[in-house]
Amino acid sequence: MSMPVPPERVAEILEDWQKNPMRKPRIAKVTVNIALGYSGEKLVKAAKVLEEITGQKPVYRRAKRTIRAFGVRKGENIAVMVTLRKDRALKFLDKALEAVGRRLKASSIDEFGNIAFGIEEHILIPGVKYDPEVGILGMDVIITIERPGHRIIRRKRARKKRVPRRHRVTPEETMVLLNQLYGVTFI
Repeated sequence: MSMPVPPERVAEILEDWQKNPMRKPRIAKVTVNIALGYSGEKLVKAAKVLEEITGQKPVYRRAKRTIRAFGVRKGENIAVMVTLRKDRALKFLDKALEAVGRRLKASSIDEFGNIAFGIEEHILIPGVKYDPEVGILGMDVIITIERPGHRIIRRKRARKKRVPRRHRVTPEETMVLLNQLYGVTFI
């Protein structure tokens, strides 16, 4: 089973995109996150690995609240993340999808067409070598998909505008887009 979207619906979506280029979704950004749950030398090494894989300097994320059972204090660095856009996002996404065998769960798509998946071991990404000093790290990859014109919710002037439901990306469209761009199979 290549896709949970019926072939006639795929044809309908592709025809809609052909008729109106403003309806064709695009990958806005790819966010990569490595959350360890504690700070220290291992977190610094995770940041180094993330920078090596993505080619961009990661940002440290802080704990929102204290959790004594886990030994986490509010404000302590517990994760690193990178937001990739444009060509860097597309190049990294190709590698990340290769690491998961270009197979994703349809249930990992939210109602607005964004998709998230995990990579259990960073060494599965093509071109990454195992370093015994760092160990093996898992990571989350979140793909944000939007249509042209989605910028109205982020602009400074007339900030209160919203994107109507009919212009949001549906899960079906996300499946078709990723299948077309990267040959992703949904299960």
